[in-house]
Amino acid sequence: MPVEFLTDEQAEAYGKFHEEPTRPELERFFFLDDEDRKLIAKRRGDHNRLGFALQMCTVRYIGRFLPDDPLDVPWTVVEHIAEQLGIEDASCVKRYTERKPTAYEHAWEIRDAYEYHEYEDPEWSRRFRTFLHGRAWTHAEGPVALFNQAVGWLRRNRVLLPGVSVLARQVSEVRTIAEKRLHATVARAAARADRELPAQLVATLVTPEGKRFSELERLRRPPTRTTGTAFARALERVDEIGAFGLGRVRLNKIPPNRLAALARYGLGSKAAGLERAAEPKRTAMLTAVMRHLEAKAIDEALDLFQVLMATRLISTAKRATDKDRLSTLPQLEKASRTLARAAKVLFEELELVETHGADVDTAALWRAVEEVAPRAVVMSAAALVVSLVPEDEDSAEVAMRAALTNRYATVRPFLALLGETSALGAAPVGARVLAGVRRLPALARRRVKDKPLLPREVDDKLVPPAWRKAVYANPALPAGSVDRDAYVVCVLEQLHRALQRRDVFASPSHRWSDPRARLLDGKEWDAVCEDVLAGLSLDMPVEEHLAALVTALDAAWKLMAERLEEAGKDAKVSIEVHSWTGFLDAFVHLGDGTTRMKDLTTSLVALLVSEACNIGLTPVTNPGVEALTRSRLVHVDQYYLRADTIAAANAALIAAQAEVPIVRYWGDGLLASVDGLRFVVPVRTINAAPSPKYFGFKRGITWLNAVNDQVAGIGQMVVPGTPRDSLHILDALLNLDGGVKPEMVATDNASYSDMVFGLFKILGYNFSPRFRDLDDQRFWRATMPGVETGTYGPLEDIARNRVNLNKVIAHWPDMLRVAGSLVTNQVRAYDLLRMFGREGRPTPLGQAFAEYGRIAKTLHLLAVVDPVDDTYRRQMNRQLTVQESRHKLARDVCHGKRGTIHQAYRDGMEDQLGSLGLVLNAVVLWTTRYIDAAVAQLRAEGHEIRDEDIARLSPLKHKNLNVLGRYSFTASVPAGGLRPLRDPDAAGLDDDEDDDGAED
Repeated sequence: MPVEFLTDEQAEAYGKFHEEPTRPELERFFFLDDEDRKLIAKRRGDHNRLGFALQMCTVRYIGRFLPDDPLDVPWTVVEHIAEQLGIEDASCVKRYTERKPTAYEHAWEIRDAYEYHEYEDPEWSRRFRTFLHGRAWTHAEGPVALFNQAVGWLRRNRVLLPGVSVLARQVSEVRTIAEKRLHATVARAAARADRELPAQLVATLVTPEGKRFSELERLRRPPTRTTGTAFARALERVDEIGAFGLGRVRLNKIPPNRLAALARYGLGSKAAGLERAAEPKRTAMLTAVMRHLEAKAIDEALDLFQVLMATRLISTAKRATDKDRLSTLPQLEKASRTLARAAKVLFEELELVETHGADVDTAALWRAVEEVAPRAVVMSAAALVVSLVPEDEDSAEVAMRAALTNRYATVRPFLALLGETSALGAAPVGARVLAGVRRLPALARRRVKDKPLLPREVDDKLVPPAWRKAVYANPALPAGSVDRDAYVVCVLEQLHRALQRRDVFASPSHRWSDPRARLLDGKEWDAVCEDVLAGLSLDMPVEEHLAALVTALDAAWKLMAERLEEAGKDAKVSIEVHSWTGFLDAFVHLGDGTTRMKDLTTSLVALLVSEACNIGLTPVTNPGVEALTRSRLVHVDQYYLRADTIAAANAALIAAQAEVPIVRYWGDGLLASVDGLRFVVPVRTINAAPSPKYFGFKRGITWLNAVNDQVAGIGQMVVPGTPRDSLHILDALLNLDGGVKPEMVATDNASYSDMVFGLFKILGYNFSPRFRDLDDQRFWRATMPGVETGTYGPLEDIARNRVNLNKVIAHWPDMLRVAGSLVTNQVRAYDLLRMFGREGRPTPLGQAFAEYGRIAKTLHLLAVVDPVDDTYRRQMNRQLTVQESRHKLARDVCHGKRGTIHQAYRDGMEDQLGSLGLVLNAVVLWTTRYIDAAVAQLRAEGHEIRDEDIARLSPLKHKNLNVLGRYSFTASVPAGGLRPLRDPDAAGLDDDEDDDGAED
């Protein structure tokens, strides 16, 4: 591995003052305490005292003494130290280097006095190597990141930094050793499990005769069709990969992130490249790739099963029954009108009989009715109404299940493979469903015409009421027999629901695994419990925590009661932003985390524009420029543009946005909003789902993105279809790209539940959805022994619902484990919410979270409806407006192909929309910097600009942004960092200055 992984700028900045220290850094590293002053006072002359103090603070700040010139420090540092020492003329320090040995002697004295260690010290060298080897083995990070970690360790432990080439060479050597160890360990484990396994894996790289690609390439390809046959092939793919028996390979001593990085590199390489790799690297990569593909294939198969059940079976049957019911509506209306007229006459006659006390004359009653309609017509209408309107209230559900039975041909191709797969497992509550699925192959093979299925041969408890008529009462079958087709589809529907609740799960799997098994417990929970609870401010007894919440809720009720009485009274933008932030440096090679090519920035900008604008590679390709050739862009796309590099680049932009002075008028980053932007996906894929409201007759995806009040996009994720946003919002917040953790999270009409409020609350978030209809909301009150609460006057009626705190206290330890598992990313919030909710029948732990969440929900509601102080409501609505404006900008940027996404695979969708989010952040940062410069210039010219007006400025206005026309990728970094601002009085200001240019 080459040593020169550092750029010239990074190497130049090593061990020096590459920029002026900030005010907090001055206060931390350059403050002189009493012991410092005693040591400094031993020097003779102000120049020696100031020079000595400079060296003392320099080694604290950068970790070494400046080797060439100890006075090569920013002048602000010199003045800061001189002020503390009471030296009026700081320029006297220039005399410090007149005698060269003085600086060296002082450095040695400082080293000994403050116990700094030489890099060559045997003991500390051993400790450093131990740290470096451990870090390289346990973290899948690039050489630059490891280099920075090494510098940090040396500074923390007061080991003087060596030369840049010495440290860089040691980092490279350690990474090489760690990689060789990883490859050897994985290859040995594969051979130990089965001596033939390495050869079998290598055989997948061979392209069979008459085929266009290798077996490995074939196994990589996920399904795209949503048919029963496609699901059968997906299960065959699972079995083919599972046949390698990768579960036998014991890799539990290898850090999971290292295996994931190895698999990611293998998946990003072509089969020919893997075949050329030397052993044991080739076997190691293939083992990691196949382990990853095994879990991925199961995920994709179950994704396909869910889409198949939802769209091809349940939705189709529902549409068919709705159509049938709609077709009978004219007959039903006609018969109902006849009966209504007859009933009106009959009731009038009966009232007359009752009024006069006469006997009922049946013949007279019929004569009166027949004046409206003949008796035969009335009787026929009554019979028709009885036949069309069954007595059962669930007749629509029963009819839909009967229609589902007709979809047996759709599911038949995969029944044998589904029932025999070893990938599925079940919790105790889902064991019966899984047992029913295991019997499906035998039922599919049975010739029911010759041997009808009997009730004792099926599991009656798997047949819910809506299915009983279809399963047990098919008039076309012999009496007492079971409709095999109906029973099979019934079991599949139960499997569909059990998978959603994770009562049935898959292993190995990333998205369909058992969340119960991933919750922290035992020693793992004990190891992180103290830190996690301290970070969430939950390190106190549950009674004390709940007492504080009860007191806060009581105070909110009382305040509301008082207020109620009172109320009754050109690609140039991306390049320019990179010059400020260096965010494109985050895009490093998939293999070794370095940058391997010249003019990579140009290629990255072109690729980001292509992805974000949804225009493909053709408009950004230039055969005359090496960095813009199609082959170069395809290579960069494959090896540099991926989720982790996009997130790292986003983090740089988020940090840069927060540092712009004007941003403090907009917010401090503690308020965020999360909302989804819908995109139609017109290509064949299993990663999109239907939603007539948003996609018409097509399918689509939701790009869920989080934006803070500094107008920076801080997180994002792609979700198939248009699911309940609240089920995914928490996962998006727990995996932010950067920025501070928001305290308040606003959402726009998100589907919420009391349980969601509880999870947000225990994780330290104030969940703030904008309710569609407040009239339907329940308000809650809480009481607790030892906590005094009062009455709420006119609000007593709506405060009648009481929170059951006993359920919270009983399940508090498990609730804390759930919180710890979420913040450490052991389990997805989406899986837990589906498991706890159980489709409206929550588990005991889910009920505890719901009770806990009712306190937070009521506090939110009381703040929203406050009739006097609307600050909370305005704050929430303002942030949601920011979100909507960002979505408008996203729509305008992503203009190609009519704004539809043509990626069939989930990774491609995530990369494209991740690029869109990155470009949006770059545009926002560019606009923010120039707004800040404009405000500063106006104030410097004497214009009065109020702070409240600055707070209303938005960097999301984009009339200046042109995404059409020709794209220029020549680097144009303005002198001084910013372009000169235009004169507002200049003629033609509103005219386009460059009609055929494009900025992004």
